[in-house]
Amino acid sequence: MSAEPLHLLIVEDEAAHVEAIRRAFEEAGTDVQIRAVDTLREFRACVTEQPPNLTLADLNLPDGQALEILTNPPEDAPFPVLVMTAFGNQHVVLDVMKAGALDYVVKSPESFAGMPQTVERVLREWNLLQRNKKMEAQSLRAQRFESIGTLAGGIAHDLNNVLAPILMAVEILREMITNEAGQKILSTLEASAQHGADLVKQVLAFARGIEGRRIMVNPIHLLHDIQHIVRDTFPKNITFSLVPHRDLWTTTGDPTQLHQVFTNLCVNARDAMPHGGRLTVTIENIVLDDVYADMNPDSKSGAYVMVEVTDTGTGIPPKDVERIFEPFFTTKEVGKGTGLGLSTTMAIVKSHGGFISVYSEIGKGTTFKVYLPADTTTKSVETAALERAQLPSGNGELVLVVDDEESIRSIAQATLERFGYRVLLATDGAEAVAVYAQHREEIAIVLTDLAMPVMDGASTLVALKALNPQVKAIASSGLTANRENTQAVKAGFEHFIPKPYTAELMLNILAKVLHEPA
Repeated sequence: MSAEPLHLLIVEDEAAHVEAIRRAFEEAGTDVQIRAVDTLREFRACVTEQPPNLTLADLNLPDGQALEILTNPPEDAPFPVLVMTAFGNQHVVLDVMKAGALDYVVKSPESFAGMPQTVERVLREWNLLQRNKKMEAQSLRAQRFESIGTLAGGIAHDLNNVLAPILMAVEILREMITNEAGQKILSTLEASAQHGADLVKQVLAFARGIEGRRIMVNPIHLLHDIQHIVRDTFPKNITFSLVPHRDLWTTTGDPTQLHQVFTNLCVNARDAMPHGGRLTVTIENIVLDDVYADMNPDSKSGAYVMVEVTDTGTGIPPKDVERIFEPFFTTKEVGKGTGLGLSTTMAIVKSHGGFISVYSEIGKGTTFKVYLPADTTTKSVETAALERAQLPSGNGELVLVVDDEESIRSIAQATLERFGYRVLLATDGAEAVAVYAQHREEIAIVLTDLAMPVMDGASTLVALKALNPQVKAIASSGLTANRENTQAVKAGFEHFIPKPYTAELMLNILAKVLHEPA
């Protein structure tokens, strides 16, 4: 009941073959949703509406060949393709496999009857292939960073040798040139050379890794200083808010470097709001568990001081989010950005044993969260860890989890089931409404993402309330809790959970909402 059904798309113009495959899955007892089309045109429309987990395609179709599916796959939602052929011609099979099919099946009553087992095997191979590709991409990215760092270090060293005599010569020339026009030229020359020297320092910091003194730091003191800078220098149409939580923990680090991290993020937020907006900086204590760590590969469970910087700016395109921490990558206009700010920020945070997460939506804004390890010698940190161990459990209540990210669905499911809940899953709002209509008498509460394809969280709640005006629902989003919380409550949600969430936060809010009167 808790597992997601398999979404299978069959592209086949022989109705008898489709029916034989349907019957095989029914007899195998597989939880599967089958859509069948008989042309490539209908296939493309189906994929646009909802990408399948696997496509089973006849090689020869009325309007083309299945090879077109393989040679023009959707970029945003790849899926495996299993090709069916009427004959086991060796040359045809080679063409199909070269084009990218994971396997092929020669049509026969026996192959149709064994289709559930074939599909299961192909999906295992596909998942393994995707994991290997992801690991390979991460390895290549790390190698690229290392190569860029080595190259940048060499260039920076040579540039230092070029800039040093220029800066020294300016001081000598100031004594030799006394007229006002000459002094202005020297000032311009000195400022430009100094700017170049500062850039070289950033390049070297990235190339060599970040080092510095390590002392006990309370980040709130750094943020108070940045608050004054922002209010004195940022445009007046940008509203700045600093939201510190009580009894903040300390971290061990270099205050100058951490000041640079927070300044970089605030400056980027300013640049993302050319027409004004809200810049909110929140600092709080947080204990991350294994659930959060599973959602974020760069993180580790433990106690952290978390600084969240959120703007209401233009947002970052999804294709750029994966690259924003790369050195020399910038989305700013030529001459307005070096592409070193965020790469240096990431290097500093990593050198402090922390990590950064980023969430952005076009037209809504961006949230950066900086996690710095808390000083574990602090008694309050130990107390918080002990309190977290006492998590509330469910009593067999059925929870519908709606999210378009498979990793979040699976981890939320595993956590909820471990703590005594039953779980149903849906990948978007439309599927959630269908699942709720089928199990409305059993579902106790709905946990849904706000930003999803097909139907977003707010629209999903409207549809659910049409089925049951008393439905209890919790919203989640990667944007800042303050703004989204207000919107979620206005939309009719009982509560809001900021992504990515810990098991503690999810379980506590679930328990609270479930025990509130409807």
